[in-house]
Amino acid sequence: MSDDPVLAVVLAPVPAASGPSVEAELCGPLDPGRAEAVAARVTQRHARTVTAEASGTGRHTLRIAHTHGGRGRPGAAVFADVLALAGGARDTVAVTGHQQDLIRAAVEEPAGGHVGQVAWNWTGPVDLARFTAAWLSVADRETVLRAAFDWTHLPRLVLHEWAEIDVAHLAHGAVSWSDLIERDRLRGFAPHRPGLLRVTLMEGPPRPGGNRAPTRVLLTYHRALLDERGVHLLLREFYRAYARGGTLPGRERRPDVRDHARWLARQRTEGARAYWATAAPAPEPAVPEAPDDGFPAGDSGIGRVHRRLRPPQTTRLRTWAAMRGAGESSALHAVWALLLYRAAGAVGPVPVSFGVHLSARDIPMEGAAGIPGLLGNPLPMTVTVDPAEPVAGLLGQARDAALDLAVHAWVPADRVRVWTGRNPDAELFETGVVFDNRVELPPALLAELRAQGVEVDAPRSISAHPGLPLTLAARHDADGGLALTVRHDRRCLGDMDASALLSHCVRLLRSLPDHRDPQSAVGDLLELLRGFEVPRVLPRPPVPEGPDLAVLRAGDPSADTIVLVRTPGVPMGAYEALARHHRGPERIVSLRAARPGDPSALPGLLGPGRLVLCGAGPGGAAAYEMACAAAEGTVAAVVMTGVGSGTGCARALAAGLKSVRAGSR
Repeated sequence: MSDDPVLAVVLAPVPAASGPSVEAELCGPLDPGRAEAVAARVTQRHARTVTAEASGTGRHTLRIAHTHGGRGRPGAAVFADVLALAGGARDTVAVTGHQQDLIRAAVEEPAGGHVGQVAWNWTGPVDLARFTAAWLSVADRETVLRAAFDWTHLPRLVLHEWAEIDVAHLAHGAVSWSDLIERDRLRGFAPHRPGLLRVTLMEGPPRPGGNRAPTRVLLTYHRALLDERGVHLLLREFYRAYARGGTLPGRERRPDVRDHARWLARQRTEGARAYWATAAPAPEPAVPEAPDDGFPAGDSGIGRVHRRLRPPQTTRLRTWAAMRGAGESSALHAVWALLLYRAAGAVGPVPVSFGVHLSARDIPMEGAAGIPGLLGNPLPMTVTVDPAEPVAGLLGQARDAALDLAVHAWVPADRVRVWTGRNPDAELFETGVVFDNRVELPPALLAELRAQGVEVDAPRSISAHPGLPLTLAARHDADGGLALTVRHDRRCLGDMDASALLSHCVRLLRSLPDHRDPQSAVGDLLELLRGFEVPRVLPRPPVPEGPDLAVLRAGDPSADTIVLVRTPGVPMGAYEALARHHRGPERIVSLRAARPGDPSALPGLLGPGRLVLCGAGPGGAAAYEMACAAAEGTVAAVVMTGVGSGTGCARALAAGLKSVRAGSR
């Protein structure tokens, strides 16, 4: 896909706080019909009347007035909508909670990858053209595969008319399987572009008689778009399309992520508020505390450790839990709480909290079970660990807490933070547990594939960015065993500590069925780990913010000063590219916005020339808010762009600055 068009909005001068209307210029490749359609859509979304009129090649004049004749400046959300819709979006969908957090993490730390991967074996012939056509057919049918992200104002999904699905085919020996997995993980995605899923097929080695070993298939997806259950739902649709020649019948499937967002907005919150008033963890729950020396500095990346309960051990654990009215997941939650209690060095009864990921597809919304988007989120589970309590009591606590959470699975975690008086950016927990129940393929669909000589096995999760410093993932493998994986941020937990922690977890799970006595105490379980070193988790290090002010280009002292407002999520390289290629006399500085809309640093930048505030993506919204909060006459103009590639944003800023310069003549 070619570099995406990124547009700029220019406000020169900055509109007055009490003005009846605002005039701005929209710069970028946009035909008049599209510009008028964008203006109409923004009018529908906001209490503003927006009109667009061509004012030159690649330029349109926007006039924005209050719908009911009121006065006052439009908010940054209005311009964010203009930029997203003008950049090619068909629609946008607000996101909340966990998905917002994942989008922010992906754009603020792009080196993290933020991908999930699953792999499976494909036995039989592979028609590559039909394989690719089937994925494109799924993308035509499933809105989520035509989605990308916009974070100019608030993180949200941006829906497009179409999307490419990258399907690659590799000959056997072109690269090792392990190298392919790592290379594809590190490749990541451009989150502003649709098609945040790709598939790679690797031929198996030849066998005697001219046959080949099964083809290995690797599917990589963006974690802010899909969860693993969503991937399994999409795979089911892909197999249907492949079996039918590469095309799915019917049109766009509904309900989809738009319908879920509307359902979510209609929910009454009184009951959820009352529940979380008592169920939310205390501000300082028991969590692992790390010694000052921690583990050797310099560790980075994502670590993964695997262990397994054999099928007989898994059956024994399931039977033991069922006889006490619980499931394996509750046994796992109880053991995880014990490990956190031990790591905290706690004594006596102590509440312990951790995140439990819920898919939220069993909500009372018709068709929700079939929506492949990211509907759920991790929510805090709190149980009180008391060494004197019977083991069955702790298991019952975990079971009851899970049942209560299931009722409130639709509640975004950011609302829980607000309802409980926390900072909106505060973490509710530092560790999480995911118990995956994959979507089984219908036998009739498997039979259709077999009739065409194709057999597929169950997809296996390979890797995923943990999101938290420490995540425990559990699933049943093909043999019926319980596979356990610890995914950890190496800045917070060393590989040896992670391995020890998972070994302790397996040891406790295997021993649970031995505790048949109703009076068997939690303290007896903890005694099994006596003499073993306690693994400890370090808090996540803060992300370096850089200097508040940096001069990128000295320029002419008497010329204007271009202030590039820096915030988390500004597309990487945009400001550096602008400073490198700009051909004007202006001085260019980069200013970190310490607080949204804070103009306190601007007076120190005043000189003989004017101040022009510019920003790419969220930097543009911050620049506008900063200019609106500054004293009248401080800022001469604001240039805002949408999100895109660094070079695309730099070009859009340059076009906006050209317009500012032309207007000053």
